[in-house]
Amino acid sequence: MMLEARNVRKRFGEHEVLKGIDLNVEKGDVIAILGPSGSGKTTLLRCLNFLERADEGELVFDGERYSLHGAHRREIARVRKKTAFVFQNYNLFLNKTVLQNVTLGLTLGARMPAAQAREVAVEALRRVGMAERLSSYPSQLSGGQQQRVAIARGLAANPEIIYFDEPTSALDPELIGEVLSVMRRLADEGMTMLVVTHEMEFARNVSSKVLFMEGGSVIESGPSREFFEHPGEERSRAFIRSILEARQ
Repeated sequence: MMLEARNVRKRFGEHEVLKGIDLNVEKGDVIAILGPSGSGKTTLLRCLNFLERADEGELVFDGERYSLHGAHRREIARVRKKTAFVFQNYNLFLNKTVLQNVTLGLTLGARMPAAQAREVAVEALRRVGMAERLSSYPSQLSGGQQQRVAIARGLAANPEIIYFDEPTSALDPELIGEVLSVMRRLADEGMTMLVVTHEMEFARNVSSKVLFMEGGSVIESGPSREFFEHPGEERSRAFIRSILEARQ
């Protein structure tokens, strides 16, 4: 098992956002985290990467145990060296070129020599179809192109797992496909991914597993095809029906 999370709990004031979430991730898994807005999906991802401090919970990553509440700075840094996080709104530096956005973390964070960082960054940008825009600035790119640069930035760090937080939610409909196409290729290459998404076709046809959440709890989890074809919980069936009805 690459990653295990146990009893992840998080409150914001009186509101309990995560109510004891358990999660297992094996190498090569593509897990789609589904559920209505406010179900705790994004908060779960952020807690797993210590962007939020959980109130309780344990993380086991590559056999090492970490407290999701009490991990110290060095432990957090050790986890983050193995992960990448792709945000909804790209989080690119507007005053940096495409190439600089990807190399910055390598030269400053990983202390990689500039020439090597450039080589790694160009290869990562090639993988997402952005190698011809090295000198462009984010303002010169479409939303889909910016998100592909953000994915390249994550890939350049050579992570064991990538967290995607609704990576297409800020995109116009015609740009969603280009980002999902990159993610599909990564899945085909065996990249381990946790994806908070509302893209049901991606969840059904690309992800290997589904985690369906509501109200801070996991309602159902299992293989993606089984979830969509034979959901075991009435709330899961209602969720799938609502998605299908919205398309009609």
